[in-house]
Amino acid sequence: MASVRTRLFQSWFRLTRSMTLGVRGIVENEEGEVLLVRHTYTRGLYFPGGGVEKGETSMQALIRELAEEAGVQPVPVPRLLGIYSNHRVFANDHVVLYHIPAGRWQACRSDSEGEISEVIWADPVNPPEDITPGTARRLREVYAQGPNDGHW
Repeated sequence: MASVRTRLFQSWFRLTRSMTLGVRGIVENEEGEVLLVRHTYTRGLYFPGGGVEKGETSMQALIRELAEEAGVQPVPVPRLLGIYSNHRVFANDHVVLYHIPAGRWQACRSDSEGEISEVIWADPVNPPEDITPGTARRLREVYAQGPNDGHW
């Protein structure tokens, strides 16, 4: 009986406390610039990344998304910078942010046809004007000792 009760509680928690999870990567080049992407379906420039699929770890999702969107393969495993609430954009959403410094990635085949309209390298201290607010906050936090309020 405990097994049935446990499954009922787990199902109820899943329905009432569902959560989404995304990943983003700060990829740097030798010039100290950061990689940004522009999607075809939304405005602004973002760090490459995306959603964690069922059965994936956040690291697996990051590696998949970096390759798909930007043609980047981390070598070795990237460093975790933080986990942020993205409730301002989507209720109960979270973003896991990783850092991939210069010399710790290699180019690979990108498979972003139809999803990514532009891939650019930008100055992290003076980014383009149309960078998204969450991306701008993380750049200030990482490169200008800006605050971290835990929100993307």
